[in-house]
Amino acid sequence: MTNQRGISHIITYTISGIPLYVGTFLLSRKATFFNNLGLDKSVGKGFLLALICTLPMYIGFSFVFDFNPDISLDTILISVVSAAFFEELFFRGFLLGLPFRKTKLGFITSVFFGALYFGLSHLYQSNELGELLGIFLVTFLGGILFAWVYAEWEFNIWAPIFLHMLMNLSWELFAVSDNALGGTYSNVFRIMTIGLVMVLTVLYKKRKGLKRTVNKKNLFMKRS
Repeated sequence: MTNQRGISHIITYTISGIPLYVGTFLLSRKATFFNNLGLDKSVGKGFLLALICTLPMYIGFSFVFDFNPDISLDTILISVVSAAFFEELFFRGFLLGLPFRKTKLGFITSVFFGALYFGLSHLYQSNELGELLGIFLVTFLGGILFAWVYAEWEFNIWAPIFLHMLMNLSWELFAVSDNALGGTYSNVFRIMTIGLVMVLTVLYKKRKGLKRTVNKKNLFMKRS
C-alpha cells in the first residue's frame, strides 16, 4: 500500500509491537508508559555516547573498506533506523527492562531470554554452520552488551538505540559484510568500540558518584 519497503517495514514493526505496548501500559502504575520503556530519558546523552563510542568503527572502516555506493533509503530505514529502534525497544526496553526493574529477577536471569531470542532472530543471514554459530554468538553477546548499557545508563533506552543504530550504519556505509559476523578487520574495530563503551560507562558512573546498576547482588536474583 505504501509502495516503499522501508516505510512498510516500520509500520509492520509498529503493529507487531502492539501486544508489548499494551502489556507495558497494563504494568504501568506509579511509573508512566514511557518511563517503563526508558523513552523519557535524555535523547542527547544517548546519542553523544553512541557517537563517541562508534568513532573507531567509522574511522577504521574508512581506511580498510570502500564506501558502499549501493546504499539506499530502504537500507537505512530497514537495517539502521527500524532495526535499532524497535529491536532495542522490544528486546531491551521490554524483555530486559521490565523483568529486571519490576521483579526480583537479576540481570542475567532477565537478559538471557531476550539475548537468546535476539541471537536466534539473526540466523537468517547464513546457511553455513560455522557462520551461523558465529552470527549467533556475536548477536547474543551484543544483546547482553546493549542490555548492560541500557541498565547502567539509568535505563535510558536511547543509549542502546543510538549505539545499535550507528554501529549498523557504519556496517552499511562501508559494505563491511553481508552478515553480523564480519571479518578480522571489522571485528577489531568493533571490539574497540565495545571497549570504549565499557570504559566510558564506568567512568561516567564514577564521575557522577553512582553505584553500578548491575552488581554481584543482582546477577541472578535480587538480594536485599
